[in-house]
Amino acid sequence: MTAPYVPVSERNLFGYDFGPRQQAVDALAATLAATAIARDKQGGTALAERQAIRDSGLLTLRVPGPDGRPAESLPAVLRIVRHLASADSSLAHLFAFQHLQVETLTLFGTPAQQRRFHEHTAAGWFWGNATNDRDTRLRLLYENGRYFLDGERMFCSGSADSDGLIINVAHPAQAEGRIFLAVPTKRHGIEVLHDWDAIGQRQTDSGTVRFDRVKVENDELLGWEPGQPAAARLPRHTLRACLAQLILAEIYLGNTEGALAQGLDYIGQRRRPWPSLGEKAVLEDSLLQLRFGEYWTRYRGARALTQDAALALQAAWDRGDALTADERGQLALEIAQARLSAADAGLHIASNIFDQAGASATLSSTGLDRYWRNIRVHSLHDPLDHKRVALGNWLLNGQFPVPSGYS
Repeated sequence: MTAPYVPVSERNLFGYDFGPRQQAVDALAATLAATAIARDKQGGTALAERQAIRDSGLLTLRVPGPDGRPAESLPAVLRIVRHLASADSSLAHLFAFQHLQVETLTLFGTPAQQRRFHEHTAAGWFWGNATNDRDTRLRLLYENGRYFLDGERMFCSGSADSDGLIINVAHPAQAEGRIFLAVPTKRHGIEVLHDWDAIGQRQTDSGTVRFDRVKVENDELLGWEPGQPAAARLPRHTLRACLAQLILAEIYLGNTEGALAQGLDYIGQRRRPWPSLGEKAVLEDSLLQLRFGEYWTRYRGARALTQDAALALQAAWDRGDALTADERGQLALEIAQARLSAADAGLHIASNIFDQAGASATLSSTGLDRYWRNIRVHSLHDPLDHKRVALGNWLLNGQFPVPSGYS
């Protein structure tokens, strides 16, 4: 006789261990999960949940401490991102991008700028993202000894309810250069338009921000003193894009875990056996067992590649100025493989799991569809086929991908 189904929450199926932060991570995940389905339908800015992230104490994990080292490694932070994404992909995105902005300050800021902006972060600042290499409508102007931001920027994740924005724009003094800026979101002339309305990632606030001759102070231009040449870029400066790409893979994996967990529980607790099974219990259905065996191996393969890439990213980060271009190139390929595998596994599992869950699982109240929608939207951040081309070019010609905002 088949034993009763054991819910995923009682099995630690995905093997998470967050050590001393276990309670904080679990509490935040539970808070986000409690209203995730309803908020996915609603869209807009999740003010209460953003505040819960602030209150969790987890926004400062990568702020350097007195010894100059952050409290957590990059792989540890990325594991938290993945776990939160299984509960609420949109808010996990904002949590992840907070840490991306903190690392941007560390990579590009002068020592004085790092101290200043990390103090803001430690005091509770939630950073929004306004970096977009392809949207060139935003300009940094220099007039009468002052700097101004003027124009618009789309895909500004987390801009609503943020305390500060990290922005990249064309360098005002170099034809091909770009520079990062850090400015308060509530500065006069900044308008967050609240126009994000995608089919997934519904509460990332990734819409448009308008800048109407916004004044920029000299010390808000990261790592650059006006009137002086920009600092030479080293391979380590290009690691921001590597972290951003790996965040995408972790969010795909988190959604995949959410789809697997909810699908298993739905089938184990609610689905009736198909008539052809006769007297067998639903969990004895060999077709169910076959498909979930397939899903699990796809997921575990993607997870292994992603976790290996996270360790490689930390190793590259630790190399600092000694990191070579070839080492950086090899890392980019590892992250590309992780993102491709995580996207392929996630889209396959989150879509096909309905074949096992049945028609009733498509009811809006289940929210099972949100995992596929979230991965589908996020997988379009930049073309996955370009990652495949980069891997093929390396295999055939031994060439590493050229560093950019997307590789």
